[in-house]
Amino acid sequence: MNYWIKAARGNDTHVTIFHILGFSGSPLLELLFFLLCLAVYTLTLLGNGLIVFLTLSNPTLQTPMYFFLRNLSFMELCYSSVTMPRILTSYVSGNNKISFTGCAVQMSLFLLLGCAECYILGAMAYDRYVAVCHPLRYITMMDKRSCMLLVVGSWMCGLPVSAVQTTLTFSSPFCGPNEINHFFCDISPLLRLVCADTSLIEMAMLINTVVIIIAPFMLILISYSHIIAAVVRMSSSESRQKAISTCSSHLLVVTLFYGSAMIVYLFPQTSGSSENDKVLSLFYTMVTPMVNPIIYSLRNKEVKAALWKTVGFP
Repeated sequence: MNYWIKAARGNDTHVTIFHILGFSGSPLLELLFFLLCLAVYTLTLLGNGLIVFLTLSNPTLQTPMYFFLRNLSFMELCYSSVTMPRILTSYVSGNNKISFTGCAVQMSLFLLLGCAECYILGAMAYDRYVAVCHPLRYITMMDKRSCMLLVVGSWMCGLPVSAVQTTLTFSSPFCGPNEINHFFCDISPLLRLVCADTSLIEMAMLINTVVIIIAPFMLILISYSHIIAAVVRMSSSESRQKAISTCSSHLLVVTLFYGSAMIVYLFPQTSGSSENDKVLSLFYTMVTPMVNPIIYSLRNKEVKAALWKTVGFP
């Protein structure tokens, strides 16, 4: 099959089909990667689906913190589903091809959901800041309308970022080769296939990285700096312990997600080779969505109580 289309003028060719290499190498390595993806995706669907169900059905979990947790879990379900089903079906079918349009759609959805997740993590940090630093004003500051605006704003922030980056990338000429050295359509491996000046795309990528990663991360840092200051001023050790316990799960998730994402997108030279990029990408595309519900359920008494009640334990 011909995967190239001749341009109307000249001898330029344009890619119409991409080959996603993934962790190609030995058949054993590919099998292990498939089994890993299958296990991780199954756990991600079950864990995050359970969090969504519990926070919707249990009356004790109808608070702003669990409203944000429910939206985070829903985002994780969508985020994983952008890449994982494609990985699994390509191994089973033996077909690692993805169309030009399919690749563009995958990248745009990946950017949209990634940006939304960054901002929802920022909103969750702000929620904890209000709960710890302004407990008497918490109900009025984090009312239903405010929470809804924060969630809708998180989704809306991803739309321009996704639209601009996807348009700039896929309006560039791809003259071959058509092999993406990654396990999904990500920006960096795609830029290596562009046969034109990519300085504008790289500048947009840098600006978008600031918008997606740095802005919400700064919100998280500011929120937790105020939280730490408030905890230090608390006279009761019980109050300090309660404040720390409500924030520890969120901090762990932020560390896992932002740590790997910053290395890949903010410091691309630090991550080294394409293989290192792929390994680091596993953390924020596969590991974090899987462990989020585990972290929040194991470290949260209310979620555990709701779970036991749902399954019938006293």
